[in-house]
Amino acid sequence: MTIRPITIHGEPVLHRRAAEVTQIDDEIRALVADMFETQDAARGVGLAAPQVGVGLRVFTWTFEDSGDAPARGHVINPVLTRIGKTSQEDPDPNEEAEGCLSVPGYSFPLKRSDHVRLTGLDVDGKDIDFEGTGWFARVMQHEYDHLDGYLYINRLNGKWTRRWKKSLRREGWTVPGHTWLPGVDPDPFGHDHADDRENHQHENH
Repeated sequence: MTIRPITIHGEPVLHRRAAEVTQIDDEIRALVADMFETQDAARGVGLAAPQVGVGLRVFTWTFEDSGDAPARGHVINPVLTRIGKTSQEDPDPNEEAEGCLSVPGYSFPLKRSDHVRLTGLDVDGKDIDFEGTGWFARVMQHEYDHLDGYLYINRLNGKWTRRWKKSLRREGWTVPGHTWLPGVDPDPFGHDHADDRENHQHENH
């Protein structure tokens, strides 16, 4: 298994729809293994293949409060259905802030559906079909968005969009070529100094 560099906003693979996996082979199984290794090294709760530069419809997750779904899992060619409606109220900056490994060091609040259904396949070609609620539903939506070329910052409301765009200009993440390597580069979310993911409100995907 290999820890792969994580792509940062501005890399084209993050901003276009990922392709369906047409054959589940050793290359796909190695990709999933590497994604778990990379996600763990980054102390993330989820990771989509475009985030390691691969434009395929695959994502992984590790999240203990997952209900009937696996706490550690992966999905190939997922289909996500939002069962709960997304509130149009302003998001709570303390309770609904998301982070993203491809937007390192930042978090912004965002409303999500609190109930989703996910179907797809695993690396053995077996069917996956479960529902997720609460924060786990948020993780599923965040990763699924990556496969359609969306980052969570593309869904922010007006006030938070303006704040994000200021940060984007400051960082210069409008062009390709920016990555960071978990386990080598400093952790952009400060876990190196406070390794406490359970109490870290802004889960990173």
